[in-house]
Amino acid sequence: MVETGVVCGRFQIFHKEHLQYVLSAKDQCSYLLVGITSPDGVPGHEEKADRNRGKRAANPCTYYERMCIIRNALLEAGVKREEFDIIPYPIERPKFIKSYVPEDACHFITILDEWGYCKKDRIEEMGYPVVVLWENIPKHISSTMIRQAIGRNCQWRQYVPEATYEYIITHKIDERISGLLKEEDQI
Repeated sequence: MVETGVVCGRFQIFHKEHLQYVLSAKDQCSYLLVGITSPDGVPGHEEKADRNRGKRAANPCTYYERMCIIRNALLEAGVKREEFDIIPYPIERPKFIKSYVPEDACHFITILDEWGYCKKDRIEEMGYPVVVLWENIPKHISSTMIRQAIGRNCQWRQYVPEATYEYIITHKIDERISGLLKEEDQI
């Protein structure tokens, strides 16, 4: 077990497979930093490995909203508040990550596509240790799928922690997602 672990993701919508990833990392460290990528909203440039990540409809939640959703979901899952923090994680501008992450922190990642390999390389280039929790396993849930279901007014509650669902509905983020998808002709 390591002292400080780090996970990262856009978490644009935090779903049950994200929760599984975060909890798997938490099992291997005493204290976990959950890094939110693209903390300023839409990334400033297009990532060749994931061209969709720069679209506004793919980034409906603010940093603050994602922080609240993740915090609530982790507390709901039984993680003690003193055992985690949520931080900005500007993977798009890796030189700034050291402003948020201690040098001895171990990064836990999953590699599910080309973007996962890019993240791994960027983190290792900064000198951080990286542990791959799993690689090339099938994804059964994606944030894109959930956003599309919300936009089409289909069932999506079963794919997210209850805390995620409650926050999205209470703060009318579902309406924002529908509007953004319509603007980009994605529904």
